Amino acid sequence: MPQATPQPFRIHVPDETLKDLRERLARVRWPETPPQAPWSTGASIPYMQELVPYWRDKFDWRAQEATLNQFRQFMVPISGIDLHYIHEEGKGPKPMPLLLSHGWPGSIVEFHKIIPMLTDPARFGGDPADSFTVIAPSLPGYAFSFKPGQPRFGIVEMADTFASLMTEVLGYKRFAAQGGDWGGFITSRLGYAYADRMIGIHLNLLAVRRDPALLKNASGEEKVFLDELNHFLKEDTGYQWIQGTKPTTLSVGLTDSPAGLAAWIAEKFHKWTQNHGQIEDAVTRDELLTNITLYWATGAIGSSFWPYYARMHTPWPIPDDAKIMVPTGYAEFPNEIIHPPRSLAERTSYGNIQRWTKMPKGGHFAALEQPELLANDIRAFFRPRR
Repeated sequence: MPQATPQPFRIHVPDETLKDLRERLARVRWPETPPQAPWSTGASIPYMQELVPYWRDKFDWRAQEATLNQFRQFMVPISGIDLHYIHEEGKGPKPMPLLLSHGWPGSIVEFHKIIPMLTDPARFGGDPADSFTVIAPSLPGYAFSFKPGQPRFGIVEMADTFASLMTEVLGYKRFAAQGGDWGGFITSRLGYAYADRMIGIHLNLLAVRRDPALLKNASGEEKVFLDELNHFLKEDTGYQWIQGTKPTTLSVGLTDSPAGLAAWIAEKFHKWTQNHGQIEDAVTRDELLTNITLYWATGAIGSSFWPYYARMHTPWPIPDDAKIMVPTGYAEFPNEIIHPPRSLAERTSYGNIQRWTKMPKGGHFAALEQPELLANDIRAFFRPRR
């Protein structure tokens, strides 16, 4: 069966959507500020009371939209949905096709600085021989890869869709892949299920099971990770449980209230970036709001929760008795959510780790926070595989 032809796409949020957003932001009803330290019980109310007026009165969506529209973008019918993706050709003697996958609560906004570094390394003082042709989809159910009523995809279906995009639609018989957050899970699944198509996979979040039972006979470094994991499971997984069990209830509030949506996402950027108390230490306020505005303008916050629901109601995407055997690289950023040790990763999921880099700085949104560090590591990992 012939594949559909990709159609060029440009982002344009209707004026009435932006007008409605500003009107809603002018009618925020604030809760009281609790008698604890800011951010200790969730989003900081004082911070949100600064962010919302800025979003309403000073944030220039059209300027951010123009920045994103500098990239070549397409839509293609695939797997029963219309998939949105960036497709930027590399500038070098033989660019390697590289699939970039984002996660939640991220978007293609995360890649706006790193894509040029990967496609045109010479522009940034690098070697043109390290160039990549970058394909960066909006995950199914996210931003422009969402329409009401479409099928919902978990990690397995997303990986299947991306494999079809790369091979059947774009014609790359073999390709490289990189990802963090859910993108790390998608990339890992590609390495398992489509090993024959993969040049290699590079991750900045490992799809290692977060199960203390795996650490019964823990080594020293694994005991440190066990403490970190237990703290994470107790204090920082509330969002996963509501998004993974009753996502529709949450989506009613966040689809109706832009201030609520901003608080839900901003809290994660505060927690997961490497900052000194303010999100803007790690990413700019406009970058944060561009990402949030994509969720708002497309009405996709509820559908973006689906990978959490699928994760809690379907098997782990890498079977218990299987390992990913394609060449694997990992960049460990100091403020990542959790830090599985290499011994655990190799024992449980990844059987061919060939590069493990401890980064000097950065957090969960690595491509946005430290694009140069991440780009350099991606280049170094794939260089001998060209």
